[in-house]
Amino acid sequence: MLAVKKLTGASTIFTREMRLMGNRFEISLVANDPAWAYERIDSAISEINRVDKLLSTFTEDSIINDINRNAGVKPVRVGAEIFRIIERALEISSLTEGTFDITYAAATTISIDKSPDANAGTATALKKKVNLTNYTNVVLDFATQTVFLKNRGMRIGLGAVSRGYAADRAKYILQLEGVSSGVINAGGDLLTWGLQPDNTPWTIAAADPSQAAQPHAGVNISNMAVATSYNTDKYTNLTNSKVIGDINPADGFPVSKIKSVSIITPGAELADAMATPVIAMGVNAGLYLINKLNQMACIIIDDHARVYTSKHISVAM
Repeated sequence: MLAVKKLTGASTIFTREMRLMGNRFEISLVANDPAWAYERIDSAISEINRVDKLLSTFTEDSIINDINRNAGVKPVRVGAEIFRIIERALEISSLTEGTFDITYAAATTISIDKSPDANAGTATALKKKVNLTNYTNVVLDFATQTVFLKNRGMRIGLGAVSRGYAADRAKYILQLEGVSSGVINAGGDLLTWGLQPDNTPWTIAAADPSQAAQPHAGVNISNMAVATSYNTDKYTNLTNSKVIGDINPADGFPVSKIKSVSIITPGAELADAMATPVIAMGVNAGLYLINKLNQMACIIIDDHARVYTSKHISVAM
């Protein structure tokens, strides 16, 4: 897990922890006046709750549900904020060659054909999956600001970027209200700006998830976001057998080479979106991609506890 190393000085770090968007959020501000600091934290919480409602699929009248209901039927006009979030998500899908994808199939859409020819049934199901879980079948019309899912049964969900986007928005509100330094911990992912009370940078200690008390890296993350994705125990619904690791969306097989990936970049939304795809890509392909990008770095730990870093990142062991 990740933890911010906090130091104290003339100013004070004021912190509040709460549960938002189904995750533990911790907002910490550097200030001198407790009342002022906690009012600012209230503003950040209000913004996170606004984003949660905006991107939710738990209410029938949500704009995301409206897009999904009209899959294969008609385009849906959306607000500028939602349009831009979906546009950015599709750009990340293109960048990762579909490893990151906000599309998925409705639960009742894909089924195996029960014909005598089992291969034909499997081929039919796979063809449906490609049509329904494919970011290229999401059509954005910039002139009319509409979103259209080409095929019936397609769905989109923004859960992979919602927490990071909420953190970015909360930081924006806090800076508008005069907060010059702080940290937002959104379910373990971090977003920082400014300096600590003693004017030193915010840093992190990142640890092997199996040995959380043994930090392996100290990294300067002031004015940056850090998101970490871990390989976890997963179960396959095809065999009911236990497999270790995230499932590679390209072939359905478990990934075991990478234990964790930490992405470091200026925005929490982008960091959040990029962490899991790198796990699916593997060490070499993941590092190759990150090294091509500006203002992005990563720390990878493999299943033998070996640490790999992208270029231009300094790790204190």
